[in-house]
This record gives sequence, C-alpha cells and structure tokens, in this order.
Amino acid sequence: QVQLIESGGGLVQAGGSLRLSCAASGGTFNRYTMAWFRQAPGREREFVATISWVDGSTSYGDSVKGRFTISRDNAKSTAYLQMNSLKPEDSAVYYCAANFRGALYTTVRNYDYWGQGTQVTVSS
Repeated sequence: QVQLIESGGGLVQAGGSLRLSCAASGGTFNRYTMAWFRQAPGREREFVATISWVDGSTSYGDSVKGRFTISRDNAKSTAYLQMNSLKPEDSAVYYCAANFRGALYTTVRNYDYWGQGTQVTVSS
C-alpha cells in the first residue's frame, strides 16, 4: 500500500515562499505520477500541479502557472512543490496524490493514493 506524507506547510506573508514535500513509501516511487491538489474551506479540491514518472513532464493549474514549480527526487522518493509569490487566495490544505498512469491527469478521480494534507496560510 502506497503511503504519502506531506510536510512544509505553514503561515507566510503575501509575496513569500514555501516548499512542500511529499514523502512516499510502500511502492516504486519512480513509477508514480505525482500531483498536488489544494482545497480551501467550502470549495472543491483544485488541481495545482502534476509531474509524470515517464519523462518528467509537468502540468500546472492556471492560477499557479509561473509561480509554483513541481519536482521530484526519485532517489529520495519525494516530490516537492516550490511556491513563490504567494497570495492570500493560495491559502488551503495542500494534498499530495499519486497514480501509476503516465499521463498528466488534472482531476481528483484519476489519482489512487492521497496524503493527509498540509495547511498553507498566506496572510495579506
């Protein structure tokens, strides 16, 4: 069973940066496509970014393009989300997700494994 554990969330001022980490265990990390989603109170879970295991290609949600960067370190079985130029509207619980498919899916239903989430709060 794949387990995902997020870390790195916290409180930051607008314009600041945070780096989230997602440590994976229980499977072959270099065969997972990894993704980040987020969910603010009262809203649906929103796609943030994904990175393929096949060729390292990436895809981003429109609201984070140019500010966030997803990456992975297969040796450490860890995925990252570098978040720069943070805005108050980026405040949410951020979830790490994984699947064994190679395509860059952007919907919740295409991910089989989820972490417990880490809170990010951006103050104005």
